[in-house]
Amino acid sequence: MKAVETKIPGVFLLEPTVFGDSRGYFFESFNTAKFEQLTSYAPNFVQDNQSMSAKGVLRGLHYQLEPMAQGKLVSVVRGSVLDVAVDIRANSPTYGQWVAYELNEHNHLQMWIPQGLAHGFLTLEDHTIFQYKVTDFWSKEHERCISWNDPTLAIDWGLAGNKPSVSEKDKHGMLFKDLR
Repeated sequence: MKAVETKIPGVFLLEPTVFGDSRGYFFESFNTAKFEQLTSYAPNFVQDNQSMSAKGVLRGLHYQLEPMAQGKLVSVVRGSVLDVAVDIRANSPTYGQWVAYELNEHNHLQMWIPQGLAHGFLTLEDHTIFQYKVTDFWSKEHERCISWNDPTLAIDWGLAGNKPSVSEKDKHGMLFKDLR
């Protein structure tokens, strides 16, 4: 497995070593010791989540407040997504910056998003299955949402004028400037 730290400190793109032949493939999707060695994080994952979405579904930008803040290890089982992490850590040198990577069933990439970042994704194919491990349980009381199309963040979702399918909750996300 390889880990590459992105321009946002603490956010890593993880590439597993895939062993494949005419029968298919095998890869280790998570190993605590390797993960800690590569990222210097030792997360205690408490829950695995999975969603299936049609093409053009946009989920996010979600995060949870302390003491229920979540770190997330995200991946795609089937299909593809544009996965986005936004730094909302007030004292971070990359506060307000974002990174985006395509995660798909062929590249097997994962992204580690530590606590203190907002996360969202846009599905690029029908029947995309998105999977993620979290370091704390979901808490309605602590969950927050930043508007996916916030003008300050100006995330390039690659929509080319198409309108994504967004939940009612996500349609009413707060503006980044109102975060603090």
